[in-house]
Amino acid sequence: MSQFKRDSITIPEAFQHSWQQITDLLSELIGVPAGLVMQLQGEKIQVLIASSNEDNPYTSGESEVLKDSGLYCEEVISSQQRLLVPNALKDPDWDHNPDIKLDMISYLGFPISFPDHTPFGTLCILDRKENAYLPAVEQLMGKFKQVIEANLEILYMNQLLDTKHANITGFLHEIKALRGVVPICSNCKSIRDQHGEWHHIEQLLDEEHEIGFSHGLCPKCIQTLYPELEIEV
Repeated sequence: MSQFKRDSITIPEAFQHSWQQITDLLSELIGVPAGLVMQLQGEKIQVLIASSNEDNPYTSGESEVLKDSGLYCEEVISSQQRLLVPNALKDPDWDHNPDIKLDMISYLGFPISFPDHTPFGTLCILDRKENAYLPAVEQLMGKFKQVIEANLEILYMNQLLDTKHANITGFLHEIKALRGVVPICSNCKSIRDQHGEWHHIEQLLDEEHEIGFSHGLCPKCIQTLYPELEIEV
């Protein structure tokens, strides 16, 4: 199966617009200052989408090194589990996390994954006050997570199809290159390329078409070279 290249994925504007609406709705309906879609970018985590309300301290495009950052989203991505922190100031595991500097003391986040289960990032909301969030809020977050992951599945399948198409196209080019009349020496079996240079057939196919060879002897040659062996041709 073709390998999925996560870092080469580009999120279309239509998807980003939809995700922006999602984060804006989350912020408005739940009454929190920040709704975010976070994306992994190499060793960093980046704010891909930030809710557009004026009291949101996060802005799209800002990023931090993820490893050992102490960020809420580091735990979500590491565990691939939902994380609820009602009040970081009362939680010894979170009372020194960097978001407290922005007065973001409560957090609810869900992991976002590609169809091959590799992490994309997180969908999260943050509040300046203690907030345990209602079950309905978690259900709403779960539904929005499904919408984003459905979009990512489309991108995932498109990339795999493009890769397969490229492989098939390359294979057809190789077949075309091998078709037709090939100048070959009647004695040593070397082949002449398009530049007039002569190459051993194994060398040419290896360099031009990445075809490897294993060596053996056919029954007729075995009989010729080793007549003492009783080989039926």
